[in-house]
Amino acid sequence: MADNSVITVSIVTPDGKVYEHTASMIVVSTQSGQLGIMANHVPIIATLDVDETRVKYDDKEDDIAVNGGFIEFSNNVATIVADSAETQNDIDIARAQKAKKNAQQRIAEARQRQDKAALDRAQVALRRAINRINVAGK
Repeated sequence: MADNSVITVSIVTPDGKVYEHTASMIVVSTQSGQLGIMANHVPIIATLDVDETRVKYDDKEDDIAVNGGFIEFSNNVATIVADSAETQNDIDIARAQKAKKNAQQRIAEARQRQDKAALDRAQVALRRAINRINVAGK
């Protein structure tokens, strides 16, 4: 008989499965705010922001940098389909810091050219880089 006090968490990207674990709780950042999901939560689908996802189990917590996508929860299974995602141990901090610096430079150039599309893309890249740096630094 299945244990109804745990949930199965799976995070997938276009490149494949990034993370899978059983948990007592998952916390995600949606476009409506933070959402904590425990076992037997009502089914839900929500769009995710660029932010960390926290998976809690036993007395531990895994942090994953999730860069957009959505979460679907049903029957004690949480599936996150993300544009990209990296576990804390997989993040290359130097690469993330370089991406942050490049994004900041692209933001300055886009503002100077008054290029809204380039500015929007650079701001998303900056949020992703900062998210990765924050998760890696925990």
